[in-house]
Formats: sequence, structure tokens, C-alpha cells
Amino acid sequence: MPDVSRDRQTDAPANSPLAAYTTLRLGGEPGTLTVAAETDQAVTTLRNASAEGRPVLVLAGGSNVVIGDAGFAGEVLLLRARGIEVVGQQAGTITVRVAAGEVWDDFVEYAVTNGWSGLEFLSGIPGSAGATPIQNVGAYGSEVADTIVAVHAYDREQDTVRAMSAAECAFAYRSSVFKYSDRYLVLHVDFRLAVADESAPIRYAELARSLGTEAGDRVSLRQARDTVLKLRAGKGMVLDPDDRDTWSVGSFFTNPVVTAARWASLGLEQAPHWPGQDGSVKLPAAWLIEHAGFPKGFAGDGVSISTKHTLALTNRGDGTTTALLDLARTIRDGVLEKFGIELHPEPVLINCEL
Repeated sequence: MPDVSRDRQTDAPANSPLAAYTTLRLGGEPGTLTVAAETDQAVTTLRNASAEGRPVLVLAGGSNVVIGDAGFAGEVLLLRARGIEVVGQQAGTITVRVAAGEVWDDFVEYAVTNGWSGLEFLSGIPGSAGATPIQNVGAYGSEVADTIVAVHAYDREQDTVRAMSAAECAFAYRSSVFKYSDRYLVLHVDFRLAVADESAPIRYAELARSLGTEAGDRVSLRQARDTVLKLRAGKGMVLDPDDRDTWSVGSFFTNPVVTAARWASLGLEQAPHWPGQDGSVKLPAAWLIEHAGFPKGFAGDGVSISTKHTLALTNRGDGTTTALLDLARTIRDGVLEKFGIELHPEPVLINCEL
């Protein structure tokens, strides 16, 4: 099967602060920094660190991580292994193995161009392919868990590389067995995609309205991708070095899910909401934030809520991690006081806490 790897990206100098490797552009100095352009190099780096008892922070796209102003005193491993390879074909489907260091949106574009359906609604999401199962990345009614059939990972406890099924990954809303654990290093991800010129069925009302369609309809892959990119750009959710609204981790808080009994006691029938499993109800964190008195552009010290999207907390160019988390606490505490609902951060916090 063909290997369609592309050129590797260029990184900042090795002595750069970790702000150079995150979409927030925040984070202090690393202890040491290793750039792993090959999978074997990444495994060897982790294996040696484990044997010597040294802490390691793995970074790829840096799009879902908040690093403290003091940086990370251990070794920082920059995962830059690249590659996209077709590893299986069946009637109407194709299985594609993607290296963890691949830029996610480059892969989505490649899939759309080749007529592989299933990822088009995840267009424009920053970060690497290897990070997507960790977070179970999702948008516009779609999650990577819908298409992942295996994650190839280095198991530090067993000192072996293993292929983990989707069930073993324990995917949940913005979560997986990989999140908040350093046991596994994701090396490759296998996606099973439909060979089709049309998108998966549209399941998100905002996207359906923008496309002029109904829920359950399908559109061309290119139309779906272009529309999602336009929607995300309008919310500052497509990376742009000249737009400080995109200097963020995307959505900072997850949408809270409450039990049916808790929902009934809140008296928030006027709020937008969606049914969840076992009678639970999911509420949009953005609505709660806005109605707790924190509008778009609400500012802290060198940081602010995005002027385009209430869920994004942004670095305006002279912010710090300390200031960003102060702003996040203000918002979290305000929502808790107003509605009795506690918001939880979506990104991983490194050497800092909320």
C-alpha cells in the first residue's frame, strides 16, 4: 500500500520556551528537549526516561495543553513522526494508518481529496493525529471514536508496543483511557473510512442550517469541509498567527452533563440543551458563561475570552498562564454561583492547576 508521508514541519530552536510549541503561545522553559522524527526514536526516548526515573512531557501539536509559566523541568519529547498509509480495503471502506505526528487537518484534507468519508466534520481542528484519540476529539456531531478501529501505542508499564481496539481505548465524551495518564504513547492511529463522495449524515443543527439541508442529509465532502472551516473561522477556531482570537486551546471548558433529577431542579428549561445517556442532559457551557455575566471579549490581564467564541480563552500577546487560569477561575466560579453548575477544563494542565 502507498505511504503518502509529507515533509516534516520545522520547529523552533531547541532552547525555546514551551510557548513556541503550543497554540496558546504560553509556557515556560523545558528541562531538556528531544525532537523525535521517527517512531522508534520516540519509544527509545520514553524507555530511557522510564529506566532513569526522569519525567517526560510529550507534545505534538500543542493545541490542547496549558503549560505553567515555570515550564516543565523534565524532558520534553516533541513528536514529529509523519506518515499516512493505506493498510486495508474492503467493499466500500478503507483503513488508513496515520502517524501520531501528522498535522490533523492536513490528514482531513487528504481524506476529503481522496474521497474518504467520515472525518469531514472534524475539519480545521488544530493539533496532531495522535492527539485525537486522547481527547476523543469531536465537533459538529462527529467524534474520532466514530471511525477509529485501533490505536497503536507504546505501553510504558509493559515496555511493549501494542494495538488497542476501540473498546480498549474506552472512548467517552472528550475522554479516553489515554487522557490524564502517561502510561501510553500514541504512535499510530487506524481510521476506517467510507469510500464515498458524500459526507456522513449531518447531525448538527447549526451545520445543517449553514448548508441549507436537514438533519440526516448528506452533502459533498468538499462542501462539508468548506462549510465547517468557514464556521470554525468565524468563531476563531482555525489557527491564524495574525488573529489573537485563535491563540487558544479551542474550547476551554467541556459542556456539563447533569442527571435528569438535577436538570429538573435547575429551572433552566429556557436554556438550550440536549438529551444524553440514561436520561442525562447536556448544557452548552458557552450559554452558561454568557448568562453568568461573561460576554465575548471579557478581559483579564493580557488574556480574554475570545471576541468570536465564548468558550475560547485567549492570549492577547502579552498574557501568562497564571493570568489565563485566573480568568478561567473567575468564569468557573461565576457560573457555579449563578447556576450551581461547575465547569471543568477540557485541556490538559501541565505544572499548573485550576
